[in-house]
Amino acid sequence: MKILVINTGSSSLKYQLIDTENVIVLAKGLCERIGLGDSIIKQSDYLGKSFKKEIELNNHNDAIKEVINALTCKEYGVISSMDEISSVGHRVVHGGEKFYKSVVIDDEVLEAIEECIIMAPLHNGPNMIGIKACKAILPNVPMVAVFDTAFHQSMPKEAFIFALPYSFYEDNGIRRYGFHGTSHKYVSERAAALLDKPYESLKIVTCHLGNGSSICAVKNGKSIDTSMGYTPLDGLPMGTRCGSIDPAIVTGLIEHENYDAAMLNDLLNKKSGVLGISGVSSDFRDLEDAAEKGNERAKLALDVFVYSVKKYIGAYAAAMGGIDALVFTAGIGENNGTLRKQAVSGLEFLGIGIDDEKNNQRGKELDISTADAKVRTLVIPTNEELAIARETVRLIGKK
Repeated sequence: MKILVINTGSSSLKYQLIDTENVIVLAKGLCERIGLGDSIIKQSDYLGKSFKKEIELNNHNDAIKEVINALTCKEYGVISSMDEISSVGHRVVHGGEKFYKSVVIDDEVLEAIEECIIMAPLHNGPNMIGIKACKAILPNVPMVAVFDTAFHQSMPKEAFIFALPYSFYEDNGIRRYGFHGTSHKYVSERAAALLDKPYESLKIVTCHLGNGSSICAVKNGKSIDTSMGYTPLDGLPMGTRCGSIDPAIVTGLIEHENYDAAMLNDLLNKKSGVLGISGVSSDFRDLEDAAEKGNERAKLALDVFVYSVKKYIGAYAAAMGGIDALVFTAGIGENNGTLRKQAVSGLEFLGIGIDDEKNNQRGKELDISTADAKVRTLVIPTNEELAIARETVRLIGKK
């Protein structure tokens, strides 16, 4: 089977075409900076061919079209037509209370995913675009939705209930759901394998750090807490998202600045985070360049992000009663050794220590701990696409 995996993020789209019978990634690619300007698409295949192209990607529809062109083009493509694809697996961010596991997509599932857009406005919308675009091109090909929220369904009630009237949870499903679950599950399992220890015996903090970021406490193979909440807006400050703030700020803006729901949604999801602090960019590479040139607000944005990451690592070590491993993953976590070093600075009392030479690497699976560190600090490139492909095969095989 050849499975196309679509992983649509807020400003990116990753994809892989996987031959599951021979366990070969035929092609993988990435569309970056969607809607941000200076967009690119890059693809590599199993034969070593690759290309990178600067292209205007105004939205996710543009990105999907370019992915299809890349997979089927005569020079760099790996299939002659989209008819060769057996099934498509889609990452879907929010499943609400309706989905506790992956499902085969039908009209009812599509409707339910669309209903969850209100809880993940930056993600479920793009996820839906990816699904609909693929269904239009491959109307008879089965498709699977793999939900970011599924891994976090193991959280205990004291971790996911908000201190609101309980009826809000019972009647409206307002609670902490958590996101990036496919990534947190994959890298925590890989951490156990790399450490050669039983997954069910470890206390692991996983840091998925990118344009969207979250941290998860994985105890004995289960998510027991995570930084994102009812929506992916909660927790760490992110590229354009504010993260955790005092709710009274929102009511104050309504009362004193005449903000309405649409204005607030735009402010908190698209104009805040490190972009809002810096006034420069939501891309951490741009911020580092600006900070090096003396831009104090860009430096402040980076400092705020790092400080928040450090707080969550410490909090989750406390919640689990200890920590055996710390994992960094996703775009920033895998590639930015400077931020990794800053994030653990001051956490030596937990037994965490990073070797500077080992840490001067990017995008590789490795242990960057000092020799005497009690806690192993690992860099593990996430592979949500492989996890999604496995789920797709599992479900499609039942049809």
